[in-house]
Formats: sequence, C-alpha cells, structure tokens
Amino acid sequence: MSRKYKFNEKEGAYFISFATVFWIDVFTRNEYFDIITDSLDYCRKNKGMIIFGYCIMPNHIHLIFRSRDGKPSELIRDFKGFTSKKMLNAIKGNLRESRREWMLWMFKKAGSKRSNVTEYQFWQQDNHPIEIWSLKVFEQKLNYTHNNPVKAGFVMEPWEWKYSSARNYCDDYDGVLKIDVNL
Repeated sequence: MSRKYKFNEKEGAYFISFATVFWIDVFTRNEYFDIITDSLDYCRKNKGMIIFGYCIMPNHIHLIFRSRDGKPSELIRDFKGFTSKKMLNAIKGNLRESRREWMLWMFKKAGSKRSNVTEYQFWQQDNHPIEIWSLKVFEQKLNYTHNNPVKAGFVMEPWEWKYSSARNYCDDYDGVLKIDVNL
C-alpha cells in the first residue's frame, strides 16, 4: 500500500471515503442513515472523534475528522466494525426491505472472498485517508464532500442533502449530526 494512503500523522486531520461492498445502495431508509449518524455521534462523544465534515451517500461515506487520542486508524476500524454488525442486523430484521435477501447474499459473497471475514462483509476494506495539511486542502475536501449529492443529482444545493454537514455550515439549517468547526 502506498504511503499516500496511510494515517501517517496520528494527530492530523484526515479526509476519508469508504464504501459498501460492491457499492450496494444500502442507505436508502432513514433507519439505516440513523445507524450511521448515531454511531458517528457516539464516536464524537465517547471515542475522541472530532468531526469537521461528512456526507452519507446511498453507498459510501465521506468524512473529515481527527482523532483526539492520536489513533485514527483504530477509530475508523472500530466504527466500521460496529456499524457493519448494526447494519447487517437491521437489514436482516427489516421485513419491509425488498432487497434484503439479495443484499445479504451479496454481503456473504464479499465475505467469502476474505480469509479474515467470518460470514458477511459490509464495508470495503480500504479507506484511502488523505491528510488535511492546509486550509486550502481542507476547503477543497469539504467542498468535494458537500457537493457529492449535487453531482449525483439528488439535490440542487449542498445544504438540501439531509445527511451532510453542509447543513451545519448554513445559518438556516440544523444538521442531523453535530460537528466540530475548528480545525
């Protein structure tokens, strides 16, 4: 793996993206979004995650964060491990989920390809962290994050996407997740 995609500066802020296996559009229901926002909020309040920006798309997440404890890799590993179990249980238990059997089959298929996965794999294993080393890089990554739903054609303006910190940066909206605005 390239040094470019490692958490080299443990105290630094990072932009990361991570996606569901096979880019499956999982985040299509409020209860699935809530698992992610509740988990990010828990990490923020209890695990030392400092969140500067985020966007939860149907099949991936963009996150700009820093680890207060200098353990960004461990923080993301724990977040992905916890949320994968929660999401799989939510999908299994959601009788209204029309794609339930197909999604579980795909997660099982992805898990069968990895020796370190016991049954299902929800997230792709890579994160590709990019260190935020200047205000210019921060602004570029934050704009990229916030414009993701616009580019996908879901909304006309970034703050219209409910599951994005773009709403936190606007005076007229409240975000679904509190963020930390100072780098």
